[in-house]
Amino acid sequence: MDLTPYVDNLRQELAVAADAGGDDARALAERLTAPLESATRLTLLNALSAAMGEVTRELAPGSVDVRLRGLDPEFVVTAPPAPEPRREEPEPLAAPAPPPPPADADDGAMARINFRLPAHLKARAEDAATTEGLSVNAWLVRAVSTALDGGQRANPPGRAAPASGRSFTGWVR
Repeated sequence: MDLTPYVDNLRQELAVAADAGGDDARALAERLTAPLESATRLTLLNALSAAMGEVTRELAPGSVDVRLRGLDPEFVVTAPPAPEPRREEPEPLAAPAPPPPPADADDGAMARINFRLPAHLKARAEDAATTEGLSVNAWLVRAVSTALDGGQRANPPGRAAPASGRSFTGWVR
């Protein structure tokens, strides 16, 4: 990257400003031009290095380095390694292992997790739980258990399977 146009622009701006101040200002501007050129190049190099540091953080594990060649910076891009292509291996002919038996829900051990759902899914989960007469937590536990047990739906603890396909909920006096 050639920094000369940027440095020349600074030199021209300094000359225009010095013209407004007369001969003494022009002489001062000429004496300041060389040190300001070096400072400008260094400042631009620092800004480019900082910008490429941010690019490198976004590109990780790849990187972009700024190197000084002569008076001008040069960018060196190191691309992230390409993922190795997956080879399709033939499926083994053996039958898959059966899923593990469901854990006993009455073992007393509980774990708490934070679970964030999009609002539209939360509303659907609440509706499904209400329809089945369960709390949202119980419904989610059953949904996770069903998903992990290969689609076999176990009855929640404390609930017997309805014998005739009908169930009743509520209070009786």
